[in-house]
Amino acid sequence: MTGLFGTSGRMHHLLTLEHMPRAMLEHLLVRAQDLAADAEGGVARRHVLAGKAVCTLFFEPSTRTRSSFSLAAQRLGADLLNFDASTASTTKGEADLDTLKTLEAMGVHAFVVRHKRDGAVAELAAAANPGTVLLNAGDGRSNHPTQGLLDMLTLRQAKGEDFAKLRIVIVGDVKHSRVARSDLHALRALGCGEIRVCGPAALLPEDGTLDGCVVSHDFDAAIEGVDAAMMLRLQRERMAEGLVASLEDYHRDFGLDAARLRRAAPEAIVMHPGPMNRGIEITDEVADGPQSRVLRQVANGVAVRMAVLEALLG
Repeated sequence: MTGLFGTSGRMHHLLTLEHMPRAMLEHLLVRAQDLAADAEGGVARRHVLAGKAVCTLFFEPSTRTRSSFSLAAQRLGADLLNFDASTASTTKGEADLDTLKTLEAMGVHAFVVRHKRDGAVAELAAAANPGTVLLNAGDGRSNHPTQGLLDMLTLRQAKGEDFAKLRIVIVGDVKHSRVARSDLHALRALGCGEIRVCGPAALLPEDGTLDGCVVSHDFDAAIEGVDAAMMLRLQRERMAEGLVASLEDYHRDFGLDAARLRRAAPEAIVMHPGPMNRGIEITDEVADGPQSRVLRQVANGVAVRMAVLEALLG
């Protein structure tokens, strides 16, 4: 993607995981694991971004992602500015680019941007000053690269470095999920042995998103023998749009409970990007059970975002 890498080959922005070289993706995962170990051991890294200004520029709300990026920047010693564009200048008519340029003029070095429109972060990156860094914290239904990275780190910790041995199932509303797209980009780059995708036909994309995947509408069959089940949040407006008949039907057909999980491999792990709709895509006993890695994903989010900020600004 244009602007992703500088002339030296160093990462300039993080907009997507699509076409990211496997070596770079693995480097970020290894570095995130090291940073996580440092944090557990009490090793401070506040000198890494000392004197750098990082702004979380969110044009749509997201408490989890913003909090994770904020902690990551602070742990690296950056000066942090949280700017909620969804309730600030843009509601007065200021254009997105004007907001970015105003903050650049104040000396901000990096922007963590979340936007409801596909491609919006890439557009801002193309118009930013040469030394400014853009990180995509989720745009439209296209990309959520740091979520993809933290999911891969969680899989790596649980299942080892050789993704060729893994069978993974992604379940739910893939059509509208930027998380699923970033996970698919990363799983392909890491050479995942088999990627299965399962959901209602109305919630699966009809373009090339699922190329190379084993697609199914039968969750009982799709989960058979998998090493990990990656559940996606069902956005309740899909029911209002007529894409889901009822929440009860969805849970019956595509919800993960203990009985269904027993069809997976014995040591299979369960993942979910959050926030979870308990009783719809996942039951309490699974979400809080021994095979769940949901809270590990949350913890890994800080380490991954530290690794990305360091790679871009350090």
